[in-house]
Amino acid sequence: MSSIHTKSSAFPFFSSSLQGTSFKLALTVVGAIAISACQPTDSTSDSASINKNTNDTAVASGEGASALTPKRTQTVESLAGVPMQQLVTFDPQEIKQGGDTGISITSSESYSKPSSNLSASRKGSFFIGNAFFRQPWVVAPASTDSRDGLGALFNVAACQSCHIKDGRGHAPMSSEDDADSLLIRLAMPATTDEERAQLQNSLIEKVVHPMYGGQLQDRGIQGVPAEARIAVQWTDKPVTFADGHVETLRAPTFHLTSPGYGAFDDEMMVSPRVALPMIGLGLLEQIPDDDIKKQAVDNDSADISGKFNWVMDPQTGKTALGRFGWKAGQTKLLTQNQSAFNEDMGLTSNIRPHESCMPAQTACVNATTGADEQGGGKPPVEVNDEVAKFVEFYTRNLAVPHRRNAEDKLVLAGKKRFYDMGCQSCHTPRYQLPKTDDDHLEQHGQVIYPYTDLLLHDMGDELADRTIAGKLPPKDAQVEFLANSYEWRTPALWGIGLAQTVDPQATFLHDGRARTLMEAVLWHGGEAEKQKQKVLQLDKQGRAELTAFLQSL
Repeated sequence: MSSIHTKSSAFPFFSSSLQGTSFKLALTVVGAIAISACQPTDSTSDSASINKNTNDTAVASGEGASALTPKRTQTVESLAGVPMQQLVTFDPQEIKQGGDTGISITSSESYSKPSSNLSASRKGSFFIGNAFFRQPWVVAPASTDSRDGLGALFNVAACQSCHIKDGRGHAPMSSEDDADSLLIRLAMPATTDEERAQLQNSLIEKVVHPMYGGQLQDRGIQGVPAEARIAVQWTDKPVTFADGHVETLRAPTFHLTSPGYGAFDDEMMVSPRVALPMIGLGLLEQIPDDDIKKQAVDNDSADISGKFNWVMDPQTGKTALGRFGWKAGQTKLLTQNQSAFNEDMGLTSNIRPHESCMPAQTACVNATTGADEQGGGKPPVEVNDEVAKFVEFYTRNLAVPHRRNAEDKLVLAGKKRFYDMGCQSCHTPRYQLPKTDDDHLEQHGQVIYPYTDLLLHDMGDELADRTIAGKLPPKDAQVEFLANSYEWRTPALWGIGLAQTVDPQATFLHDGRARTLMEAVLWHGGEAEKQKQKVLQLDKQGRAELTAFLQSL
């Protein structure tokens, strides 16, 4: 492991679009390490990442396909089951972007309703799961045996504290604001051949910090020091369109102060991440692996080179395709949920049976737990299998709201611009889900419009995470299985137009820097640089059209 440095440090911070884990981060402590946002970039060593797409400069035919190569167009059409022309123009079926699971509610409750095709006999499981998702866990020992064991180190006490009304989180608005719906992931560079081999073969998620682990926890129960305090400052960054219109972006400067367990290492990579919305996750889980993998091969523009993440499933102990989280580091909802219980709330389960304490954090290690005996040779845990199953069912069946104004002329003009600029290169619009032999009855056979390929893409230096000393890591430094600091999973766009109806404070991109959808678009770089430059050519009418389309989703 790298040695620990005693000096304070600062680093520039930019991050990309719409999961890290599920839940949060708040503030707690007092000290001196900053993470700054807008410094010159360092040179990096490019390393060829797996699953790179082949280059093909041919121009595809057909309306809305001119920005894609023939191979990519063919893939999008094969996944959709319809020609590109139908995707670009008004498609009545797309109003139900979550298929038959969707709902038509357009209020602050838009993300919190069960799948509309959920039978009465199965709704009980949904509402029990909802109760465990919403209600705070408490410190052990407590009279509420089913919800005790919080901490000893944690970020939030309830899932809903991070996923506000089941929606997306937001970055702190000022240095005094809480970071409840934002957390910070940590990683160290590999320093040995063994660590490098483990990362390359997805045998470990990351090299964790020897004292702070893989996620910063900014709260602790009584007698257990929190790991650090988190605050943020904002710097305006004006961006000018071709017609002279100026959009003011904001760049974050995150500060980590009052380290509770010694100074941070300058080489530690730091990744702030807001909570992702919970809608449609069961539908994304049903997209076949092969449909995701083929896009890593066929997303064949000279500039677009998505790759899939290959991760260790903590339940099976085998490697599998990652699809959940900001870097696609989780294979399925069950493991996503239990990893979030463990890292965000300090709760153990059969999949994550160990407390989220580093060995040297003795107060955390020795704290009282709320673990109960499970029998059958299983270890005592705080989140038993029954609770885990109810929460999984709940997270699988949160409905996607229907589109609004999908036939409006302004929306359709914006949709055509979205396709003509090639945004569907990464935001794959439509999938046909199979009927499988599991009990995911509500999701079986649905036609959905999530607008994501679930692949990792390099979003450029400005959206890349930095080290705590402010440097860009090399591109061969893995921070979450195969993903590096520059790469982010394409977020699903469905429901995004209602994000700030659900929570007016909701923000966009992985660190919450974007206050509007246009700001989020203008932060795109790397593989999406060409698309951003096309957006910057839009006049007032074009901007209104594109925004209207995104708001209709």
